[in-house]
Amino acid sequence: MSKKSARETRAERAAAALVEQRRRERRRTTLMVGGVVLAMVLIIGAGFLLNRMRDTSTDVSAPAAGSGDYGVAVGDPAAPHTVIVYEDFLCPFCGEFEKASHEKLAELAGAGKVYVEYRPFDLLGTDYSVASAAALKVVLDASGPDVAKKFHDLLYAAQPDEAGPYPDSDWLVQKAVDAGATESEVRPGIEDETGKSWVEDATKAAADAGVSSTPTILLDGNVYTDGRTMDQLATNLIGDLG
Repeated sequence: MSKKSARETRAERAAAALVEQRRRERRRTTLMVGGVVLAMVLIIGAGFLLNRMRDTSTDVSAPAAGSGDYGVAVGDPAAPHTVIVYEDFLCPFCGEFEKASHEKLAELAGAGKVYVEYRPFDLLGTDYSVASAAALKVVLDASGPDVAKKFHDLLYAAQPDEAGPYPDSDWLVQKAVDAGATESEVRPGIEDETGKSWVEDATKAAADAGVSSTPTILLDGNVYTDGRTMDQLATNLIGDLG
């Protein structure tokens, strides 16, 4: 190989190496930028969820437990403590709080230590938020508070994903029957959503009270926020009641 050919070969190799180096640098830069963007998305998303969970106004002036028309309750109204829970049956944080608290709250209510009132309303603006709360009203009127409370608990035990798909009226009727309702007494009302106006009134009442997120929990008339997660909130609340 001549000296000229050797020089040309070395030059070609050097040029190829330079191209490859630049390609790798561009890829590294792209990966770094992508990583930063992903991290920002995760941080923003986590912040959104945390704010959604924690965005509970302390300026809530709700009707006292036992005096409202938009809920189902357990316990003795004369108990030394009262707890009010504003909720949307589709709200995943309500589902977490319910899972972590309902058994203990029921036990404390049975022991005469607390009166608990659950006030469902339409926060999320979905068909299921309205249909499930309307169905609770139908069951409450047809079968009484004990069956309505069981129906309430069953809705959370089988809570659908917030993104859907949502259960239909047949599913709601079956849950009502599982709770102890008579199908012939609740099916027409659940299918026709005769409780829809009640949900609209309950939603307005919640807004008028200053409730802007779910779950909003009041202990003896004051918004309870002692906990960074729903599990902590439930644990601390039950501890304060016990």
